[in-house]
Amino acid sequence: MLLLLGVVTAAGTQAQAATQQVTASTTICSFSPIPAGWVVTSSYSSANCAGSGVAYGITDTAGQTNLVICSFSPKPPGWVVTSSYSSANCAGSGVAYGFHNVANDTNVAACSMTPVPAGWIVTSSYSSGNCLGTGVGYGLHNVANDTSAAACSMSPIPAGWIVTSSYSSGNCLGTGVGYGLFKITTQTSATMCSFSPLPAGWVVSSYHPSSYCYGSGVAYDIRKA
Repeated sequence: MLLLLGVVTAAGTQAQAATQQVTASTTICSFSPIPAGWVVTSSYSSANCAGSGVAYGITDTAGQTNLVICSFSPKPPGWVVTSSYSSANCAGSGVAYGFHNVANDTNVAACSMTPVPAGWIVTSSYSSGNCLGTGVGYGLHNVANDTSAAACSMSPIPAGWIVTSSYSSGNCLGTGVGYGLFKITTQTSATMCSFSPLPAGWVVSSYHPSSYCYGSGVAYDIRKA
């Protein structure tokens, strides 16, 4: 009976441990390589790191949603910078970033120095006191479930998407230009602005003037090769 109770207790403890989210963290010298998927959460003087005299506190991003990192930290894919502010905890730059995993998001507000995740676009650009350094915030949107979208001209264009229009936009601080975007799905022909990326496997068949393409005034007719 006691043996059975011990087995049940051990199994319960293991199950409880499996459901707990544990953040893996450690300390390294600043000249040491930072493992993939890890970020720098602090930076400080250390007599243990001859050469640089600086140590880093680093944390594994696996399983995490929000972290505070130093501005010079590596930035793993799928994360965005949501805030930027002065921090005595980050010797070297004196700036920390709020860092957020967008895996479960469709829309998010970020600072303009953020890496934009693959498949996301910049839908707006505006002044933000929450973003020390640039003073500019971005509205970001995941287009995974969309076939058309409006973006600012500084936005990355996801693979397989084209720019079908370009226009003045007060919603896009910095460039003042917005783009109409369209996703190529089953189409075999389309019309895009001349500065649009050309989808892989497509060719330009003709071109013509277009008032829909602010900036170049030229549109391309394209077709699948």
